[in-house]
Amino acid sequence: MRPRLVLIGTGGTIAATAGDARTLTGYRVTQGIEAMLAAIPGAADVADIRCEQPFNVDSRDLSTAQVLRLARAADRHLRHPDVDGVVITHGTDSLEETAFLLHLTVRSPKPIVLVGAMRPASALSADGPLNLINALLAAADPASRDRGVLVVMNDCIVAARHAAKRHTTRVDAFGTGGAGVLGAVTDGRVRYAMRPDLPGTAAFSLAGLRALPPVDIVLDYQDAPAHPYAAAIQAGVRGIVVASMGNGSLSPAAARGCAQASRRGLVCVRASRVPEGLVTDADGGPMAAHALNPLQARIALRLALARGMTRAEIGDLLKLL
Repeated sequence: MRPRLVLIGTGGTIAATAGDARTLTGYRVTQGIEAMLAAIPGAADVADIRCEQPFNVDSRDLSTAQVLRLARAADRHLRHPDVDGVVITHGTDSLEETAFLLHLTVRSPKPIVLVGAMRPASALSADGPLNLINALLAAADPASRDRGVLVVMNDCIVAARHAAKRHTTRVDAFGTGGAGVLGAVTDGRVRYAMRPDLPGTAAFSLAGLRALPPVDIVLDYQDAPAHPYAAAIQAGVRGIVVASMGNGSLSPAAARGCAQASRRGLVCVRASRVPEGLVTDADGGPMAAHALNPLQARIALRLALARGMTRAEIGDLLKLL
């Protein structure tokens, strides 16, 4: 029996066009998912594919409500016995954020594969068509089961837990740092080299989750001011993630700002602006994000606050993710 996939289109560069084939920026989202699939030779031959288009936007415009809607849709499809996997086309600007939220909220042995493009569909050497076929192949392959949420870009298969956009424009923009890639799609064949360790997979249920509390990220640096923390408190956020220096080191203003925020009942977390390495525990002050980068720490903290977790429970959770 042919694999049965649900292809969910959300927009992004992969669904965009520009007025000139040499234009790689300044494009607009113009293509729906069904038209996109039909225009790619061989894509529909990979599996029996059912298309769905909940929205069609640039990923920089995505709201929390839309991302939660997407997560619920993916979860619903994967629970259906007639679906073998889900592929989601997504803009690359915030793809890693959606991927990590799915990693924390959707539990299924069936694969969820996110895919995007760095060049619009109208460009010379557009990367979207091959990326999409590779994503469909990965989702249709039985070897992709029990590997968690995946991102397929530029022939590589990476775990959503470690995926990050590491270049602004190149087609090899997505990487994992020291975690490494799980596998690749070569000449239409899916080849895996490793199976990911997936701590914290589906740590949160989607049941009843319709909104997430606001959490800000504040960048720390030499001679940083304290007013971002005062502004966050005044705005009514529930938590602050500091993209701090080094191993979670805080400038004097950041330390004062977090102390003030904590007194007001906010939960503060020290992540690092450094791309690789852990943030270790320290005596007093904000809790450590450990292996999570600032974007991931913000998503985890929002989900934890939405579920009413205590500060101690959040601290324990961050150690596991």
